[in-house]
Amino acid sequence: MSRTIISGRRSGEVCIPASKSQAHRLLICAALSDRETTIHCGTISKDIAATASCLSALGAELSIDEGGLIRVKPIKKTPQGQCELYCGESGSTLRFLLPLVGALGARAVFHMEGRLPERPLAPLDEQLISHGMSIEKRGALLYCGGKLQAGEYTLPGSVSSQYISGLLMALPHISGDSKLNITGATESAAYITMTLDALRQSRVSINRCAGGYDILGGQRCSLPESLRVEGDWSNAAFFLCIGALSDKGVCVQGLNMASSQGDKGVLDILRRFGADISEREDGVFVRRASLRGITVDAAPVPDLIPVLSVLAACAEGETRVINAGRLRLKESDRLESSANMLRALGTEVQEQPDGLIITGGALHGGVVDSCRDHRIAMSAAVAACAAEGSVSVTDENCVEKSYPCFWQDLDSLEVDRV
Repeated sequence: MSRTIISGRRSGEVCIPASKSQAHRLLICAALSDRETTIHCGTISKDIAATASCLSALGAELSIDEGGLIRVKPIKKTPQGQCELYCGESGSTLRFLLPLVGALGARAVFHMEGRLPERPLAPLDEQLISHGMSIEKRGALLYCGGKLQAGEYTLPGSVSSQYISGLLMALPHISGDSKLNITGATESAAYITMTLDALRQSRVSINRCAGGYDILGGQRCSLPESLRVEGDWSNAAFFLCIGALSDKGVCVQGLNMASSQGDKGVLDILRRFGADISEREDGVFVRRASLRGITVDAAPVPDLIPVLSVLAACAEGETRVINAGRLRLKESDRLESSANMLRALGTEVQEQPDGLIITGGALHGGVVDSCRDHRIAMSAAVAACAAEGSVSVTDENCVEKSYPCFWQDLDSLEVDRV
């Protein structure tokens, strides 16, 4: 179903839902804990529901109430029979739980949807196979078995931080000590920090060493009995960018200013664009100032590029997005889909193998193909806040993957016609 967003600057206040990235990690740690844990999560996106469902299939007992309170009773023994793991389109669910299946010694089949079967697993799968697992892909199904063994693991830092995070969460729970070597520069390092933070909360010891991590085996998570997931900076970015297009501004509430989430970097990027930002007790307030084109390094903040490309289209001069090749392997080819979105709304864009060159100017209305990608759909909605006409976006429900209440939060803002 398509949705039409009327043009106009927005202003007001929005409280951002819980961090999807942190919720994944805390759910997994809770399923491996030595006690029952209650996680205050609030809104449950499709990706979080996928991780919860898979952990249930692996033997954890989870209950979720209408307010997003998740009670987790941990996995007590090796699951018997074949576990059916429905991970939907969630790359985090697949990449985090694949090593965990091996650590548990379970037999499982992952059911993948959308573009997830096309997204790479190498060299993570190669490392898991060489340490005792069996992995076989048959179309949209991924069959796994065997028992993961302790030892020396090696992964490049430039491929996916999710591979590293998956092993960091799984290896402490197998017998014997391991070492995880990281070669080359590490991209999206903040997401690895988030994983280490969750393990620290779980009283799991991981030692940073030259070239990687020393991991003591035979550990068990021990989370507090109750904890709360902090606000999601990735989702906050959409409303922070709406504020940067608004003379009256937008206040975004529910954020942890000391968060280790990498997408907190959106504040520095918005400042470089020229937005007026102030940090308040009740949240972060952003409003329009004189926006100018900049160079955006996508490596630390890949998920922000679609919405930042909209801001670039509204800035004076040229914006260059660099180091963004990995965006071609997301829910859509996000370099192509971001470029097509901007072109549909009248912006000049040059697409490069690993980036974009965007020439700022006026946006007009139009129809944007979301490519069933939640971040493209929400970015198109941000574009409507500066466009000279309404913007229609296809497959509006795709936002449920990460931000189910996005349209309600957008509608809660006041609209001043452009």
